[in-house]
Amino acid sequence: MSAIPYRRTFVRLLGFLRPYRVGLVVSVVLAVASQAAQIALVWVTGRDVIDRALVHRDAHRLWVFVAAIVALGAARAALMLGRRLLSGKQALDVEMDMRQGLYAHLVRLSFGFYDRHQTGQLMSRATVDLQGVRFFLGYGLIFFFQNALTVLSVTVVLFFVDWRLALVALAIAPLLVALAYRYSHVTHPTLRDVQQKLADLATVAEENIVGVHVVKAFAQERAEEEKFRRRNETLFAETLRANRQRAAYVPLISFVPLLAQAAVLLAGARMVRHGSLTAGGFVSFNLYLAMLVMPLRSLGMWIGQAQRATASGERIFQVIDEPEEVVDRPGAIELPPGPGAIRFEGVSFEYLPGRPVLEDVDLELAPGKTVALVGHTGSGKTTLASLVPRFYDVTAGRVLVDGVDVRDVTLVSLRRAIGVIPQDPFLFSTTVRENIAFGRPEMSDEEVERAARLAQAHEFVERLPQGYDTVVGERGITLSGGQRQRIAIARALAVDPRILILDDATASVDATTEARIRAGLREAMRERTTLVIAHRLSTIALADEIVVLDGGRVAARGTHEELIGSSSVYREIYEHGLLERRLADAVEAGAEVEEPAA
Repeated sequence: MSAIPYRRTFVRLLGFLRPYRVGLVVSVVLAVASQAAQIALVWVTGRDVIDRALVHRDAHRLWVFVAAIVALGAARAALMLGRRLLSGKQALDVEMDMRQGLYAHLVRLSFGFYDRHQTGQLMSRATVDLQGVRFFLGYGLIFFFQNALTVLSVTVVLFFVDWRLALVALAIAPLLVALAYRYSHVTHPTLRDVQQKLADLATVAEENIVGVHVVKAFAQERAEEEKFRRRNETLFAETLRANRQRAAYVPLISFVPLLAQAAVLLAGARMVRHGSLTAGGFVSFNLYLAMLVMPLRSLGMWIGQAQRATASGERIFQVIDEPEEVVDRPGAIELPPGPGAIRFEGVSFEYLPGRPVLEDVDLELAPGKTVALVGHTGSGKTTLASLVPRFYDVTAGRVLVDGVDVRDVTLVSLRRAIGVIPQDPFLFSTTVRENIAFGRPEMSDEEVERAARLAQAHEFVERLPQGYDTVVGERGITLSGGQRQRIAIARALAVDPRILILDDATASVDATTEARIRAGLREAMRERTTLVIAHRLSTIALADEIVVLDGGRVAARGTHEELIGSSSVYREIYEHGLLERRLADAVEAGAEVEEPAA
């Protein structure tokens, strides 16, 4: 994900306010009215109370002006309340829209994107970065407009009160602009690095929380703690650098306006002594000048806030700008009805350019048949199966389902026709019923139970505390590996697919459970085209035909009897599996097992 020029990022961030431009305009109007009330308050205090009431000892006018000050103060408070309520809601609306847009894009991104990026990095963008942008767009931007309006309007009023003092006060403006410009350019790359280091830290934390069982199993708590400490120290160093920059520039930016205030006090006092300026005018000018001090002193803070939001926006847009690699073509059609025939025509595929995983694969799977893909690790079995539901697009050639190129049909219709049962099943932190019905939420209880029975899951589900309404915990942690696998099988069968893809789906279960699942799978696979990625001999036995992959190519195909004599690759895999089965049986029987001779 490449960096985005921060000026363009800032403009794009403002685009999120477009749906709320009416509210933004109202907020600005309220800010203008509030500022006008403040200017009027100062005017009444200086010109009216001092020059017209106190100097002339007019008690009646004094009470009138005091009442006016109270009324203006109340009006300003009401305007500020309305603006804060409106801008607060606007901030939350913008955050919700950005989070929804980011999440919607994340779930549409293809498998290849997640192969390249870490979960912790993505979560940091969806939480920390979004909050930074939200605070600026919802609050910081309004305050920035208000402060800019204050500077502009009060500057005009200062010239109206006394143009000579106004020129004295504004003499520091070029220095202030130069400092602010320099500060913005120095802090942006540093704040961007801070956000990146924060995401790196989140990645380490996320991996260790998810993989806590592995960490503890290998007694690596101290090593992982050290890894986290190093990332934490790196984040600390970057944050400290950002704070040092802020410490160097912000006080300086805050100090410069005080120089102007000091010069005005000296020049104004002299003008009052010589009678060229009234006491009320002098007080008013200084009160107006005081109104400028806070916006100018906070200029550094708002610049820093804008830079932090822009740095966060860059990281968010890096995700949003990621192209969807696997999308519906223009004019894509619904997958037509069919028996589930699959054909690979000259298929080649590579995850990285120049490193082919599959090369020129020609393979046809008859509808309603079960085909086992076997081969050594890295031979391309899982990759080949992943091309059928278009988890990835082929580099060359094409994949056809019922005579139609999978790239010419909609992803929804294609994937609804295919049930995928992974080797490492993922369950959501919800009930067993909702996990099984994930692909068809409208399923009846009877249909859910039927799918569970086919997967040999019904009996153990019935024994759970709340049966099908039992919450399985994060990633199904409360269930055993075999139980999670059977629920995953039930989930795939629940959508009634015409094609089944089993990635060694019985690898996590014991022999007894495996036998029961195989019986259920035989029933489920009847009249369905089934692609089995097989490692166990018992899984291979489910197949009507076996395809041997070697080095990303089809090395052989046929029945077990045909391949055992004709394919050295298959014979090696079969004999290795047979040896593993004998060793496992011997261990289970309590016999001593000798290491086989080389």
